[in-house]
Amino acid sequence: MSSSTAGWRGSRVDASSSSNKKYDAVVIGGGHNGLTAAAYLARSGLSVAVLERRHLVGGAAVTEEIVPGFRFSRCSYLQSLLRPSVIQELELLRHGMKLLRRNPSSFTPCLDGRCLTLGSDAELNYSEIAKFSVKDAMAYPRYEEQLLKFCKFINSLLDSHPPEIRRDAQSLMVQVKDKLEKSAFWSHMIQQMLTMGQKDMLDFIDLVVSPAAKVLNNWFETDVLKATLATDAVIGSMATVYSPGSGYVLLHHVMGETDGECGVWSYVEGGMGSVSLALSNAAYEAGATILTNAEVCLSPLDISFILNDFIVLEDGKEIHSSVVLSNATPYKTFLELVPRDVLPEEFLLSIKNCDYSSGTTKINVAVDSLPQFWCCKNDTDRPGPEHLGTIHMGSGSLMEIDLGYHDAVNGMASKRPLIEMTIPSVLDKTISPPGKHVINLFVQYTPYMLTEGSWQDPNIREAFAQRCFSMIDEYAPGFSSSIIGYDMLTPPDLERVFGLTGGNIFHGAMNLDSLFLMRPVKGWSDYRTPLKGLYLCGSGAHPGGGVMGAPGRNAASVVLQDIRSIAKTTSK
Repeated sequence: MSSSTAGWRGSRVDASSSSNKKYDAVVIGGGHNGLTAAAYLARSGLSVAVLERRHLVGGAAVTEEIVPGFRFSRCSYLQSLLRPSVIQELELLRHGMKLLRRNPSSFTPCLDGRCLTLGSDAELNYSEIAKFSVKDAMAYPRYEEQLLKFCKFINSLLDSHPPEIRRDAQSLMVQVKDKLEKSAFWSHMIQQMLTMGQKDMLDFIDLVVSPAAKVLNNWFETDVLKATLATDAVIGSMATVYSPGSGYVLLHHVMGETDGECGVWSYVEGGMGSVSLALSNAAYEAGATILTNAEVCLSPLDISFILNDFIVLEDGKEIHSSVVLSNATPYKTFLELVPRDVLPEEFLLSIKNCDYSSGTTKINVAVDSLPQFWCCKNDTDRPGPEHLGTIHMGSGSLMEIDLGYHDAVNGMASKRPLIEMTIPSVLDKTISPPGKHVINLFVQYTPYMLTEGSWQDPNIREAFAQRCFSMIDEYAPGFSSSIIGYDMLTPPDLERVFGLTGGNIFHGAMNLDSLFLMRPVKGWSDYRTPLKGLYLCGSGAHPGGGVMGAPGRNAASVVLQDIRSIAKTTSK
């Protein structure tokens, strides 16, 4: 905690001790996007309150001590996508966020005794890939260069709200200004497209609309390389590498950066909760109030939610505001928090029919020793390069990933799960006791509903966890015996604990029909909603999921724009 706490203008309190109060803006949900929006609004001079139903802020970006002495990034576990604009403008490094860069970034052990290690070192990448294919080793730098070029093209879209058609009545001056802004936006996009050239533009379109398998098959011949890269295309989604549009998800996961280098992922010292803590510190310093244990009452909420300028907490306390930003999923916001009879039926149907499916299970494991991969022949207990980055298991080929997907589509947990293992305690000494380690397992594919049994059954839960541990034993013998304790979050758990509808970590699928002007639904992509004064600021809005902060920042910008427009109108 900063020593300057006494000088901060904001406050952090438990909702049970708060009194009724009027604010300029209220944010429902203290996830990272909600905190981002609150910080920007407070910095602009508004009085802001954040209502978080849990005992701690952060949403899915939290650090929790589940096993005594071990602090887990319980849901999200890596940083790269957080927008540089948010980091710089909110001064997150000053507020305590410290990034721990990983190199190498990726390690894939093979059951035949070989392995593939990738990172930012071009010579390492060449020598590692050349063990499997010299042709692929030569193609890999061109592949990376192309993705970097496409990321630069998309970059400008992330930090601005989509050019949505305004539905509310506007003065002639506002209409002219709005048309000029949209013309400038599309003119800039066309200019960028022309700069790319026709070939690159066609390659870009091919990437975002194609199955990741097609993209990777066109570039490479090595199964293990293609499968390693393909995990970025399916991670967190109920989709296969053969799903059209999965190429965009692959691009989405490489468009981030660490210390200015594109595509580089990092750990955060103290876990992902440190990102949320830095954001909350920025909001506090700007004057925001954050209320924990402050669940917004689901019933009875009536039209006064917006028109009479107040919302009701679960304990009956009223929080008054004329502006509300929801960091909850679109489904939860419009089908659970807002009375259905005040929203257009067509809009509600579109929200209901969004894809909230999930194939993700997160397992947080405390171990008394590092896993030793037999393909590395490491005879010491000291960390090796294989422990630093993301470790891919169960992804020996594109077909192997696809088989796991089809298990889940048929209502079964994957027989051979796709597992991404990370060991942040190798670089972060603050999260585990000396000599022991924190391990994150991001596992696919697990359906929300099982055709036989239920995730509530302890025997089913334990059987699946042991299936994952036994599979890791194939690559790292003795892993299971090193486990001290673990915490498992299946899709229903992710929904219950973090409010993620369907367990979807992105607040809704990142399909092509759910991006940009189509996110969350067609006609409502600019964070505004059919209820005047209610805005979306979470990952269900543009530009989507991941710990980005962009939806929160962009939504705050739209709110401020509307408030200034109203102020000008009323002053005349």
